[in-house]
Amino acid sequence: MIKDIIAYTATLLSISGRVVFMYLLYSKKSTNPYSLIFCGINICSSTLWVIYGQLTLDIPIMVRSFSDLILFTISLCYIEYNRIQLFKNQLEI
Repeated sequence: MIKDIIAYTATLLSISGRVVFMYLLYSKKSTNPYSLIFCGINICSSTLWVIYGQLTLDIPIMVRSFSDLILFTISLCYIEYNRIQLFKNQLEI
């Protein structure tokens, strides 16, 4: 029961985050102001998939989820670093 709820929640987060991302990319040709939000949504989704993989003892799901989690965390750090650098450059001007 709880495994199904976790799996459906993870899927819902992933799909809704990607649909909104694609809509903004299509309509505004950029998602730059919202990129941290999408990384956060995908990190939550990947975390739920890791939990699901642990509950079901499904190694392929756990490996994929851990790799997604690591990559989205790196992306989040990179985006945040670039925003800090941009903010510092704007203060210098």
